[in-house]
Amino acid sequence: MEPEGTAARHWAMTLCRNAGFEPDVRFETTDLLIHLRLAEQGHAAALLPSLVWNGAPPTVAVRQLPRGRRARRVFTAVRRGRSRHPAIAACRQALRQVATDVADSADV
Repeated sequence: MEPEGTAARHWAMTLCRNAGFEPDVRFETTDLLIHLRLAEQGHAAALLPSLVWNGAPPTVAVRQLPRGRRARRVFTAVRRGRSRHPAIAACRQALRQVATDVADSADV
């Protein structure tokens, strides 16, 4: 899981507790690729976003999360006066498009 004090850790712990169990957390990192590698090698279970597959088939067994709120917010920040810069606009549009594509493919 992510380190204590992070929003992702709070979300994951709440999800587990609502499912009726207290997770045995043995590894902590913010690096999702490490989460993936630990799961691939059979050392851990992991809560991974669909984006980690980058369009490729999953390399581990995948289970759906329980229904409910399964969303996250991504914020971008730029210096004052730069929000209309073409590169910033393109980045934000790419984020919107990926989020839409993932939501559509997951049938959320």
